[in-house]
Amino acid sequence: MFNFSANHLLLLSRTEYSSYAVFLMQDCDTKRVYRLYEFSKAQLIRPGVAYCVAGKVNSADKLYLVIESVRQDTKRRRSSITPVPADGAGGSTLR
Repeated sequence: MFNFSANHLLLLSRTEYSSYAVFLMQDCDTKRVYRLYEFSKAQLIRPGVAYCVAGKVNSADKLYLVIESVRQDTKRRRSSITPVPADGAGGSTLR
């Protein structure tokens, strides 16, 4: 086992199983997607919020990233996951 940590992760999906939850999270910088396992099922991770995640990698026969701690990423500005149209048409009502 060894430690892992990642910053600026956004939630893509959460799947609940009887003894654990699986989070799919994407790194905003590298665009990598991580499958993170959480056995306490106590983490409250919301979509659209960047998180820093730390945990352990268990690599007995498969690679499992097991969450130990989660906190909001306060060192970076919250990034929007909604793309801005190239023509600048953002729907503003200012006239």
